[in-house]
Amino acid sequence: MRALSILLLATGLATAADNPLYVFDNGTGRGELTVQRQVDLTKRTGYAGIFFSGTKDIPALVAAHKAADLEVVGIYTGMNLSDPKPSYDPGLPAAIEELRGTGALITLTINGKTADKQVNTGDDVAVAVVREVADMAAKAGLKMALYPHYGMHVARVEDALRVIEKAARPNLGLVFNLCHWLRSGDEANLDLRLKQALPHTFMVSINGAEHDGDWDRLIQPLDRGAYDTKAFVAKVRRLGYQGPIALQCYNVKGDREENLRHSMAAWRTF
Repeated sequence: MRALSILLLATGLATAADNPLYVFDNGTGRGELTVQRQVDLTKRTGYAGIFFSGTKDIPALVAAHKAADLEVVGIYTGMNLSDPKPSYDPGLPAAIEELRGTGALITLTINGKTADKQVNTGDDVAVAVVREVADMAAKAGLKMALYPHYGMHVARVEDALRVIEKAARPNLGLVFNLCHWLRSGDEANLDLRLKQALPHTFMVSINGAEHDGDWDRLIQPLDRGAYDTKAFVAKVRRLGYQGPIALQCYNVKGDREENLRHSMAAWRTF
């Protein structure tokens, strides 16, 4: 069976089940298409499931994925340290319960600054919230991951690792985001960063990209850009990462379905 899978991959005939790639909902019509239409598009273009933003419509999301034999890889939420009472999305506890049994990853961005500059630049406040969310996820049999996002409090892989160590929850990890890592200017340190991050990495996001620039250069369909995303994926796999990989599509111009098909065609050569 393994030899057959390798042959299929080599000849470009592998299916999503052989080498699954998930997709962010910013590539499937977030805010424009219904959940059902997004799932239909995902299935039609060969992706294994959606990485979904927010905490609404989770029952519909789960049902549509199940009917299409797809997998909800995770949901994307955030907190802001600048809020008067920094916390998680009010809909998150219900969403976690609705995702029980799916294996979906609960991800969190951490943005802003605390009003009290003496509170360890926000880590203490963030850690309290992260622990609460991680504990809720654990009770539902789910994992939680910090999502490093350029310009936020947790902006780099190193920031996520610092908060993970402080929070000390066994079901807590991170998402390794190719575009945000490139935006941070850390390309020269890939080997070191992967060595540090992969033991804690629960998801990897990829896309076509240049080596530097703004988001229009750092987030492109998978068949474009000078950065060797194929080699990046090969290295991540060679180092032992076996978790999900998802396609980031933020603000990619052009026809939605055509972009997804181009990226999937590129993925099938990986």
